[in-house]
Amino acid sequence: MQMVTDACRADYNAARLAEFAERCHRDGLAVTPQRLAIIRALLASADHPRAEAVYNAVRREHPHISLATVHRTLETLCRIGEARKVTALHDSARYDGNTAPHHHVVCIGCRRIRDIEIPGVERLLDGRNELGEFRLIGCALEVHALCAQCQRRRNHRRQKIKGNN
Repeated sequence: MQMVTDACRADYNAARLAEFAERCHRDGLAVTPQRLAIIRALLASADHPRAEAVYNAVRREHPHISLATVHRTLETLCRIGEARKVTALHDSARYDGNTAPHHHVVCIGCRRIRDIEIPGVERLLDGRNELGEFRLIGCALEVHALCAQCQRRRNHRRQKIKGNN
């Protein structure tokens, strides 16, 4: 199991941006400077941002864009398969510009999300078209864990509690 490297992410992002306009035209969606800025901000972020973080990044280039426009555009990008929502663990939507099949590790402490490669996990469903009454479309694994920083915090609190007893 390993985290997706920055080099792999950069190659993927460059390919996605190069094809973005073509895919939008194919889906009947105008390619606006705001949409391009939103997809660039989404792809540039490795932490699966909320709409507010995308909005803050895009406002530097487009100061008159509204948060509502960013929300609508992210939802449109999800609808046409250019982005996806990540994890039900959060109280507000988190977005991912990487639409290739991949998995996530989510810290249950700080709620940080990272892409993760788990070689062989796809073979778990090889040859299956159905799961009970459900028709299989695809899968994405979400691993819940504690990141190193949250582990240190937890250990520090435990040591503090032991010291007070």
